[in-house]
Amino acid sequence: MSTTPATTEHDVVAVGCGPFNLGLAALASTVDGLDLVVLEERPELTWHRGMMFGDASMQVNFLADLVTLVSPSHPLSFLEYLHDMDRLYTFTVRENFFPSRREYEDYLRWAAARLPSVRFSHRVEEVHWDAGAERFTLDVVRGDGARLRMLARNLVLGIGTAPHVPEALAALPPSALLHTSDYLYRAEDVARAGKVTVVGSGQSGAEVVVDLLGRNLEGGPAVSWLTRTPSFAPLDYTRMVLEMTTPAYMQYFHSLPEEARDRLVGEQWQFYKGISTDTLDEIHELLYRRQLEHGLADVELRIGTTVEAARTETSGRTVLVCRHRDSGERFEHTTDLVVAATGYRNRAPAFMEPVDDLIRRDDRGRYKVRLDHSVELADGVTGRVFVANAEVHSHGVSAPNLDIGAVRNATILNAVTGRETYRLPKRSAFTRFDVPRGTA
Repeated sequence: MSTTPATTEHDVVAVGCGPFNLGLAALASTVDGLDLVVLEERPELTWHRGMMFGDASMQVNFLADLVTLVSPSHPLSFLEYLHDMDRLYTFTVRENFFPSRREYEDYLRWAAARLPSVRFSHRVEEVHWDAGAERFTLDVVRGDGARLRMLARNLVLGIGTAPHVPEALAALPPSALLHTSDYLYRAEDVARAGKVTVVGSGQSGAEVVVDLLGRNLEGGPAVSWLTRTPSFAPLDYTRMVLEMTTPAYMQYFHSLPEEARDRLVGEQWQFYKGISTDTLDEIHELLYRRQLEHGLADVELRIGTTVEAARTETSGRTVLVCRHRDSGERFEHTTDLVVAATGYRNRAPAFMEPVDDLIRRDDRGRYKVRLDHSVELADGVTGRVFVANAEVHSHGVSAPNLDIGAVRNATILNAVTGRETYRLPKRSAFTRFDVPRGTA
């Protein structure tokens, strides 16, 4: 006998519970009269566990938490978490305002436990638009198998990005290939390999190299590091350059033509593909220490190298077909295990397929995203769909940054409530980015 799913109605349903939608729930929790829920298909909150090295630090300071940059006195701030955990004084004495990744994940779990609006083990199967009711309809399955139906005036998509493996490596068997997101989960495979090759750079790739060099110094595998970039370049975190990651620059970036935005994203790669100077220094120190030892397995670092194809030989070893970018010459590189430090890509949520024809896209198939982070929809659709961390092309390279999360969420809540629920920064940069208007 079939049963009708229980139906509930909400102002906002947010799908996915990473830091961005968790921050949305946190800010919404102090807004009277707003009914917002966050649905997450996993049974609990985890954050980059596959790269949770013991000494890994955040690259943004503690003020870039879920709420502080728009609501400094909020009860779910990082400072309130430290106070609740009785670590506020020791954190102050530490004089390092960059929390470890472990501590940041613990903060996120602490906040989630205080938000009844966050519902784990809730998987969204399909979303439809009900024009008559002017609501989105979400078919949801709970972890216990119960089916629910939720009606929402607004949706927020925050499902995160997926690990990306380029076509040149995609044909390798799982035994020969892993993504950095799974690195710590595959520790036994790393330990068994005679030679490990990291393909790609960026912070994740560099942290894997640090771990591999430490293993190498202890008699572990040979290490190779291949990257297309012309150098192992540092993150450009100088203060005046960081002004280009502010809300002020995000507004300016959004105002530019699509062609200009795409060009700028390519030029600004050091904002998000560079390596922290501390990590680069650590790599150099480990390489220096190797000079004092004898009999260690080889270490090889190569810049300006593109991997164009890969194959597995009958011996079980993997061969990478590479091209030296400066000379154009090709060569082969043999290894036992490949670690793809090749980043992440936005993923298209399958549950949105029933409303795909309502979504407006640009010439490259990307969502057309308004300044308030809502997606342009077909005429007559009165509901709104907002996106979190799916708008680099429209809002710039700061879109994935944790320090923009609170401002984006405040912008979304202001749009949903139709008022200035949270005051947004009026001037977040000293630099002026646009053309002067008017006469002198």
